[in-house]
Amino acid sequence: MSLPREIALNAKAWPFEEARKLLARYGASKPKKGYVLFETGYGPSGLPHIGTFGEVVRTSMVRRAFEQLSDIPTQLFCFSDDMDGLRKVPDNVPNRELLAQYIGKPLTQVPDPFGTHPSFGEHNNARLQAFLDGFGFSYAFKSATQMYKSGAFDETLLKMLRHYDDVMKIILPTLGAERQATYSPFLPICPRTGIVLQVPMVARDEAAGTVTYRDPETETLVEVPVTGGHCKMQWKADWAMRWTGLEVDYEMAGKDLISSVELAGKIVKALGATPPEGFNYELFLDQNGEKISKSKGNGLSVEDWLTYAPDESLALFMYQQPRRAKRLYFDAIPKAVDEYLTYLDKVASEPAEKQAENPAWHIHGGQPPAGKVPLSFAILLNLASVVGANDAAVLWGFISRYAPGTTPENNPLLAKLVQYAGVYYRDFVAP
Repeated sequence: MSLPREIALNAKAWPFEEARKLLARYGASKPKKGYVLFETGYGPSGLPHIGTFGEVVRTSMVRRAFEQLSDIPTQLFCFSDDMDGLRKVPDNVPNRELLAQYIGKPLTQVPDPFGTHPSFGEHNNARLQAFLDGFGFSYAFKSATQMYKSGAFDETLLKMLRHYDDVMKIILPTLGAERQATYSPFLPICPRTGIVLQVPMVARDEAAGTVTYRDPETETLVEVPVTGGHCKMQWKADWAMRWTGLEVDYEMAGKDLISSVELAGKIVKALGATPPEGFNYELFLDQNGEKISKSKGNGLSVEDWLTYAPDESLALFMYQQPRRAKRLYFDAIPKAVDEYLTYLDKVASEPAEKQAENPAWHIHGGQPPAGKVPLSFAILLNLASVVGANDAAVLWGFISRYAPGTTPENNPLLAKLVQYAGVYYRDFVAP
């Protein structure tokens, strides 16, 4: 369901507004790399969460909108910072004592406590890819470890070394006095221990492409190349290095990272490149209006939501007002489901200019499925309350009276909603 280009050029839906930034960036000219690059980042020290879903689904919506505006090819990179050092042992993994001796080592050098992959980083990368694949996202996965070690970042790392003083002038004013004394944008991987070191640089050799630091335990001077995976960058400098090396055109981030986005953008400009376009989305709140935190465990997980509703309803929740803080808790689910059904019912019969503003068009990447659900989710929940929700056949008896001829076979979306209604009733209404 492609849109006429003139419709897309004037659409007010926020994905089109974002896509027009990229159109202004390139016009009809294809970038040297041959495509417009969208990126999302992931820290693989834990499992994918609802913020991961929100960032990828929103970025995918902007990507699809851009494809309506331009014939330039696009790609989406989902980038895993799996070379980051293990900071602490997570609470929710087995064999925690095994991991304790690997604190500070890159996540791809830490054994997998689950025993399914060569490393903890690779385990969580696999979980991320399975998570994204489950929603049908179109993306290319990128591993920081592979990119650093393969030499893909070497040219940009040498450029960072040549602009070392410029990078330091940008970053140091944002740090406290104690941190300023020890800060370096380069983090050497200790040849002796394999630990990612946060140590000041004693010397640097631009011609040789190396930095020298003092080993914090042996007090000896150690010279290492900044290339080939012998060093990684501090994360804000790393973000800028990645944007420069990959020529990223679009990346969004949470409101809490606005200052980091601005700082990374300054570093990119110091390297003679152009920062990506993007916008800062608001964070989610729990039912008490407090920021959702993985460590606190407040708010909903993706798994929580998908226990009671289809993923399209969660995508709608992400689509709506991304710059406004929203409460993400169980009572939001029925409303989101019914709003999704309303938008889906309308989209096929709407003129193109209305389709461009319809969330169902963006949720389904311009290809919303046909079909109509004759009952709202609210009605299904009420029916489940009446019949006790223990027998779906009884529920279908009521449905067939309301919508003769409707069966689970000819309306699979309704069949899924009947199951969700039963589970939602069991867990929330019945108690």
